[in-house]
Parts: sequence; structure tokens; C-alpha cells
Amino acid sequence: MEEKLLKVRVSADNKGKRLDKFLSEQFEKEFSRSFIQKLLADGGILLNGEVPKRHHMVNTDEIVELKIPKAKEYEIKGEKIPLDIVYEDEHLLVVNKPQGMVTHPAPGNYTGTLVNALISHCGGLSGIGGVLKPGIIHRLDKGTSGLLVVAKTDEAHKKLSKQFKNKTTKRVYMALVKGSVELDNGTIELPIGRSARDRKKMAVRFEDERSKYAVTHYKVIKRFEGFTLLECTLGTGRTHQIRVHLSYIGHPILGDEKYGSKDSFKAAMLHAQKLGFTHPVVKKFMEFTSSPPKEMAEIIKKGRL
Repeated sequence: MEEKLLKVRVSADNKGKRLDKFLSEQFEKEFSRSFIQKLLADGGILLNGEVPKRHHMVNTDEIVELKIPKAKEYEIKGEKIPLDIVYEDEHLLVVNKPQGMVTHPAPGNYTGTLVNALISHCGGLSGIGGVLKPGIIHRLDKGTSGLLVVAKTDEAHKKLSKQFKNKTTKRVYMALVKGSVELDNGTIELPIGRSARDRKKMAVRFEDERSKYAVTHYKVIKRFEGFTLLECTLGTGRTHQIRVHLSYIGHPILGDEKYGSKDSFKAAMLHAQKLGFTHPVVKKFMEFTSSPPKEMAEIIKKGRL
């Protein structure tokens, strides 16, 4: 995509909307809201010829200009890393990510990720996620295994992102947690924000206005001696959501030392078991299921740690 300049005038019926929301609605077919927000943060948006405040509320007849930069070539190199591909067509892939693999490159960690493997396999992915996150619509933590959908085209990326935003996707996880969970099923509805004590962690934060609404539904599949197998369904998709919520109610995930379970496991016993979404082009609802990794499966089979 070549560099281009776009202009839009604010109509009376859009007065009072936050700038990023107004623009994401105006250019819904072209750009994601996260792309608009990044463009705003990078100074690529002008309001009446000047750089606006990030939370500006638009007024009637204001002129907004967007300077869309030239698309960058991928800077991340492809690596021949084995992939467990569950489904693939010309628009997208569904991949079963193993424990221990990082989803996408980040500062200090540019190799050995799922994206490195995907670039080698596909040759090209959607560019909407940026240079470091090509094709990535949602992610799994390094220690979490299971299903991810990845976009090959920008069209697929935008339409799938909208489904995740509108919560029309289906995401079900298996989790082995400490202790015996008392209720057979329940809903954890607690806000999540950055931890005040450790900025690398998330936490349930009631007092922080930057905290985000978060909902996790759980169901007890089986109780064992000293631990419980849960099925968790995401109502929202916040960073570390299931890990934070289960830790908060006193049942941290086995192997998740970061959130309170100090034991001998190499990774958290959390697995993205089911993933469902409507295909962005075919318009058919698709659902995929994945078996848990070996260590987790053996614990469930034996019924003991």
C-alpha cells in the first residue's frame, strides 16, 4: 500500500464522539480501531491542521486528516519450525500452538515464535497487525497451548477482528486448578488492570479507572484430590484473564507461578481447547477442537499429580 492522505468532515450527528471511535466508524471497511489508535499515537492524524489530543471529542464541521503510511515490508524472518495446522485455506489458518512458544515477536524476542514459523510456511500474512504481528488477531500466552486463528489477507483480518470485538466467536479453555472448586459452575465478573506492585502482571483492580470489564464463565468437569479440572469460556478477552480471575478466587492454575501456583510444572496447565468463528469469506460457522498437551492429558488420565 502506497502512502496516502484521507480527509473527512465531522457531520452534526457525530458530534461528541471520541475521535478514534468516529474514525473507526468512518473507515470501518479499511482500517481496524487499533490501527486508528496507533496512527493517532504516532501523529498521523490531524484535526483542523493540528495534532489533536488522544481523547478529543469531535465537533461539527471539524476536518480530520489521516496520513496513511506506506506499508512496510516484513522485517521478521521466516523460520522452518514445525507447525500443527488444524485448518488452512487461502484466507486463514487455524493453528494448534504448543506450550512454550511465543505467539509473535516482541522487543528482545524476535525468533522462534509462531509468526516466524507462519511466515516461513505461508510466505505472506495480513499486514494489519503491524510489522511484528502479521496475521495475528488474538494471542495465547507463551505457556498456554491450543487453538489460534491467523489471517492471511487484510479482508479476513478485519472481518475476524470484528467478530472478536463483538464477542461472536467461541473460545473454550481447559484448566487444571489448585484445590476443590466448590460450585459446579459460575461466572467471574471482575475488572482487570495492570498490577500496581508488578507492571509485568495483571490484577483485579477496582479502583483503577484504566481497568477493563472482564467476564469468565467456568464449569467443573471433574474434581480430583487436591485439584480440579475446569472448562472456562471467555466472555471478554483481557490479557491473562483466566489466570488472573481463577487466582483471585483462590484457585490458581497449576504451573502458573506468576499468579500463585508454585509447583514443578514447566508451564501453566491451561489449554485453548475449542475455537469457533464465522468464516470471513464463506460465511459459514466453523468450530475446531484440540486435545490437551501430553503432560496435562496424563494428569487428567491418572487423576493425580
